[in-house]
Amino acid sequence: MEQRLSMITLGVANLERAVEFYERVVGWKAAESPPGIAFFDLGGIVLSLYPHADMAKDMKLEPNTSRDAAYQGFALAHNVVSEEEVDAVFLHLKDKGAKILKEPEHVFWGGYSGYFSDLDGHSWEVAYNPHWTIKDDGRVSMTKG
Repeated sequence: MEQRLSMITLGVANLERAVEFYERVVGWKAAESPPGIAFFDLGGIVLSLYPHADMAKDMKLEPNTSRDAAYQGFALAHNVVSEEEVDAVFLHLKDKGAKILKEPEHVFWGGYSGYFSDLDGHSWEVAYNPHWTIKDDGRVSMTKG
């Protein structure tokens, strides 16, 4: 298998409400999608929102619909080019009523980051990493310069 990631699918309790959150609060625009699922083009990776019950059925598993904001073993991340941009993103998220899990702060690895959660408890980190470069197309280069 090639070392790459094509899509992340998040299980959601209410698809319409989740799409509204990502459009209104986060500021993204959903792509044209078939009924019952939503796609967001994230510049090379697709974010998919899929109802819990449908996703579990597709996987032939029982749905786990716990949506608390407790630690769940992973976080999604959005990297930006400066500490000021992290702060600007959080200001926007707060203005739109997003649940802030951790205010932005300087972190042990030399960067600056904070966390928020979506309506289904999926944790997102917004981070500035001074050791990486964000290219003009938004892709991350894990080298400086």
